Amino acid sequence: MSSSRASRAPRASSEERREQVIEAAVKEFAATGFHATSTTAIAKRAGISQPYVYALFPSKHDLFLAANERVVERIRGAFAEAARGLNEPTDRLAAMGDAYVSLLERRDDIMFQHQANAAAGEPALREPVRREFMRLMDDVGRLSGAPEEEVWNFMAKGMLLNVIAALDLPEKYLPTEPA
Repeated sequence: MSSSRASRAPRASSEERREQVIEAAVKEFAATGFHATSTTAIAKRAGISQPYVYALFPSKHDLFLAANERVVERIRGAFAEAARGLNEPTDRLAAMGDAYVSLLERRDDIMFQHQANAAAGEPALREPVRREFMRLMDDVGRLSGAPEEEVWNFMAKGMLLNVIAALDLPEKYLPTEPA
């Protein structure tokens, strides 16, 4: 083995590359939306060639949906972790709200959520984005055990928090009670 090959870092597996591309896609789509984001920009951010993006994802559409699933999975995971071990629906919702407030620090995820909602105007994206949102809302109900109206209010407050975070509004616009 040549000394130049011995000093190189080991190559990332295709699964590791796939993860890097999804994270790069979240950032790029968050910044410029579905239509304005190029797979070239995503590839550059991920440190790979643009053709390799298509080796990992059949289309930009599929990559966008994978990025959407990633963002929603982060939220779902935070909610599940927060609700674990709590007995009362009110306590679970409060803990889940606190967990979501922590997620607001992930600005790219917040902006991506806005872009995903906007991209739902694209017929091919509408149903998958819609399905992920409904799954998340159903999971909030299942994880919390709260009545439907409380779940609805929880989700509505979360959407308002997204807008507040996206617009970087002053603290006086933040709700005073937990999500």
